[in-house]
Amino acid sequence: MSKAILSTIAAALLFAACQTALETGRSQFIVMSETQEKQIGDQTYKETLKKSRLSSRADWQAQLQRVGRRIAAAANKPEYQWEFHVIQGKEINAFALPGGKVAFWEGIMPIAQDDNGVAVIMGHEIAHALARHGAERASQQMGAQAIGQILALGVGQVSPGVEQQFMQLYGLGATVGVLMPWGRTQESEADRIGLSLMARAGYDPATALPFWERMSKASGGDKPPEFLSTHPSDESRMRQIREWLPEAKANFRAQ
Repeated sequence: MSKAILSTIAAALLFAACQTALETGRSQFIVMSETQEKQIGDQTYKETLKKSRLSSRADWQAQLQRVGRRIAAAANKPEYQWEFHVIQGKEINAFALPGGKVAFWEGIMPIAQDDNGVAVIMGHEIAHALARHGAERASQQMGAQAIGQILALGVGQVSPGVEQQFMQLYGLGATVGVLMPWGRTQESEADRIGLSLMARAGYDPATALPFWERMSKASGGDKPPEFLSTHPSDESRMRQIREWLPEAKANFRAQ
């Protein structure tokens, strides 16, 4: 595709750049529509599953489906086609893509421990998708022309460098000890929205505190100071969650 066509696509994307983050009202710069983002999410999920093997743990698969359906109902996105899969691998990682495509690696399941722990992760990850954090990061870091190339050709058909960068911006290149490499603002936003989602789905939001304590132990304490990290420090995260718990508990109804 010619540079002129790509430039035209990029220019067109800029017209719809101003967005507002879900629930928090924070201003966002996003150069793709939700429909376009959903199409990319669907394709990225297919590409990821092609390169991965599903876990043989039927109990984990059933647990993810069970919790996922309840969180999805709380998310109130009927236009999404939800999918939930546990993927083989020791990575302590999970992701949710636009369009309701969710995956957990096996490595995070023992840290989740139970349905409440899965709900903490699920709420957090789906919150990233609902708040359009991937599109925001891609818009900020890749530039409109690169996004235009992806939208025009598809994730699997662009140059390897662009594809890899896009996958990383959507959190698919994260390493052990983190869920997704979002910025501190986006991580905090996902924590807050995630608490609300799990509460509305009937999971006790107070269980987020012991879950994040387990995550902290799993990382071995090998983390940089907060000002050098893209994530809030463990102390900051815990403090914020305690501040948001009354708000989340107001939506909690045990099921």
